[in-house]
Amino acid sequence: MTSTLPQWPQRTVAVLSTVDEAVHAIPVSAPVRAGDRRILLSLHHTRDTLARLRRWPEVALTFLAEDDLAFTARGRARVVEEPMAVDADYVAVAIEVTAVDDHRQPAFRVTAGVDRAWVDDAARAGLGARVRALSAV
Repeated sequence: MTSTLPQWPQRTVAVLSTVDEAVHAIPVSAPVRAGDRRILLSLHHTRDTLARLRRWPEVALTFLAEDDLAFTARGRARVVEEPMAVDADYVAVAIEVTAVDDHRQPAFRVTAGVDRAWVDDAARAGLGARVRALSAV
């Protein structure tokens, strides 16, 4: 376990895990590092994940990215802007990180994470606007 969040590339896709009756995991695009112990992300307002984290705010966000980044940030999530001013279909969620689990291994290095090829320019622009809004918080 490490004491602070590492830096990660802006294009990172992470996996957000929530609990309710069972564990549920979804990919989230471009989570924003907002300090040594805080992460901001946007979720579509219709996501089941949003309802789960409202009922049980304990979450985990797992990263696998270039430059040998392999860690899970665990903490409590809460909605900090609903709806987001920049996009009313999304809410801003903050994760107050209580633990960072380092998953790097001495036997190998993580050289790349999940990437994407955009096929919808409006969706790409929307994500960019949400990331800029989260980064300004």
